[in-house]
Amino acid sequence: MKLIIKSFIAAALVLSAGSGCKKILDEEPRSIYTPEFFKTEKGILGGITSQYAHLRFIYGQPYYYNTLETGTDEYTWASSADQNFKDMDLSGVGNITAASSRSDALWGTAFSNINTASGIIENAAAVPTVTPAQVAEARFFRAFDYFLLVQTFGGVPLDLGAGELKFNTSASRGSVRNTVPEVYTKAIFPDLVQAVADLPVAPRATGTATKTLARLYLSKAYLTYAWWLQNPNNIPTYPASPRTDPAGKDAAYYFQQAYDIATQGIDAPGSFGLENTFYDLHVGGNDRNKEMLLYADHTQESAFYNGAPIISGSDGESGNGRNGAVWMVTWNYTIIRSAPNATGTGSGVSSVQREAAQSLGRPYTRMAPPIGPFLTTFADKTLDSRYDGTFATVHRGNWPKGGTSNATLYNANDLPVVPGDAILSFLEDESQTANIVYPASGASFPGKTSNNVGAGVLPGRADFVVNPRGISRIVYPNLWKMGVYRTDNGNGLGQPNATSTRPFKIAKFSELYLIAAEAAVKGAITVAGKSATDLLNVIRARAGKWKFSNKNNAAFVADNSAALIAATPATVDINYILAERSREYFGEGHRWFDLVRTQKWNELAGTYQIGGATYGSHTPQTVTRTIEPMHYLRPIPQSQLDGMDMSTEEKLAYQNPGYQ
Repeated sequence: MKLIIKSFIAAALVLSAGSGCKKILDEEPRSIYTPEFFKTEKGILGGITSQYAHLRFIYGQPYYYNTLETGTDEYTWASSADQNFKDMDLSGVGNITAASSRSDALWGTAFSNINTASGIIENAAAVPTVTPAQVAEARFFRAFDYFLLVQTFGGVPLDLGAGELKFNTSASRGSVRNTVPEVYTKAIFPDLVQAVADLPVAPRATGTATKTLARLYLSKAYLTYAWWLQNPNNIPTYPASPRTDPAGKDAAYYFQQAYDIATQGIDAPGSFGLENTFYDLHVGGNDRNKEMLLYADHTQESAFYNGAPIISGSDGESGNGRNGAVWMVTWNYTIIRSAPNATGTGSGVSSVQREAAQSLGRPYTRMAPPIGPFLTTFADKTLDSRYDGTFATVHRGNWPKGGTSNATLYNANDLPVVPGDAILSFLEDESQTANIVYPASGASFPGKTSNNVGAGVLPGRADFVVNPRGISRIVYPNLWKMGVYRTDNGNGLGQPNATSTRPFKIAKFSELYLIAAEAAVKGAITVAGKSATDLLNVIRARAGKWKFSNKNNAAFVADNSAALIAATPATVDINYILAERSREYFGEGHRWFDLVRTQKWNELAGTYQIGGATYGSHTPQTVTRTIEPMHYLRPIPQSQLDGMDMSTEEKLAYQNPGYQ
């Protein structure tokens, strides 16, 4: 397997004290773990802390984030995309190969962490001060990583060189892949069942694993395995294995288990629960809220504890523990220009400047949302708060923060705008499309220095506009929910070039409702008050509650819960569940797994519409993806194959079919 005990990160992160009353995980550099170190309290607790640190190298890593979203019905490649992004789209502009697939970011990180977890589990009994609850954190993460791996690659090795689920202390250049059922029944399920039993109800420190978190992942693993057993579209698996359970259980059994465990999590939430509004859930400054069960932590307070520099000019897009994912889905709004003269002439001014603000941030234009979500997934933008709480749809003037002294600029229709006014708006529907006038060609109207991004004008409006069907690969709404949040901007633009100092959200309490609802749709016997519709209505009722309007940048209090509940179908199907999941988790890295699990990928994302990659492109182009059964698994990374002591034939057999 070519895994060595040295940590995969530059410095292992170690708890400096073993006290259960610690409020945060203290990180202490250590270059290498040894077997002897794991027999000490400091070694065990340091290994446990590293389990949380490894999340930074998966979640927020831009290229890996791309693999979870690009190619789905939520995102495609954008105008500045390179092959890292185009390859994943499967739309004729690239191909996924063992060398190009950026799922490689998961492989090495996960297996190194699995080995660390096994070292903790094996050696903790020799340290009397280490509790079963602390060991259960390692069990949770070993299962967590194996769950990510098996969903991504199919069957993966349980033996890293010292035996199945054993701590490996020396490099091994051989590897044998276990089957999917073996990975679930030998590794994922036993570890999560034990984690549910041993983890505390309340976290021992902020952000650490709890019984509720373990129940979420156990129910999700049961749900995913049930789908795998059922295999409705005859998708092949690898290594080749019958779609049967070693214990003789069928898909119906596991759907029921998923429902039962998820509803147990709902009924015994501990300190967790739903935030009052969708806005509360995602507004910067409230990331470690009661709904968050797990996140890859970052902070503005310290570059060390952030895992990345906190000042501008120090970051690249490659990851290395940084949270740069939201850059990829941010278009270059800084190109927008307003005119200094009332005639719409003069040297154009960048009226929306790059700012460390949640609706703005650093633009990379690597991934763009297609038109479909704006017309279908988020069709209701009035009652349902989730569209407004997901996207930044209005770009407002902030030029004084960048040093431009003009009190007034002139924008669409040569109308005046002042700081804070809307400069460019994405319209919510097509009702005004017939009245929009776009530049006949290019980025601006003849003789004008304003616009510069090919946006249109409506009579009497000072803001440039883009209708939903006018969204393109170069101009599209930003992902507000994951946008940067800083408290050190002062009166200026702050640090917009630093990667995000916000935690990357991984698991939320709300997903228990959606897992149980999906299991119910698949036939699980439900209890009173928890039918699929009942469960969805809890989430939809929350979606109907507003406290703030991002579009208007103003407080807005409304409760549309009753109307949203009334609009829920009495009988829901899988497509409706998936639409609700997209409304809740759009752009958060869930979508590829959701479409692969339910085998709805080709049905829901096989075609999409979007405008072109140049300013002024507002004619939707229909794009067809070639999603083949082989694509339901990612290729084993070429770097892994290169590192193994195997013959060419053995390596070909190790690789997933279609990628050899």
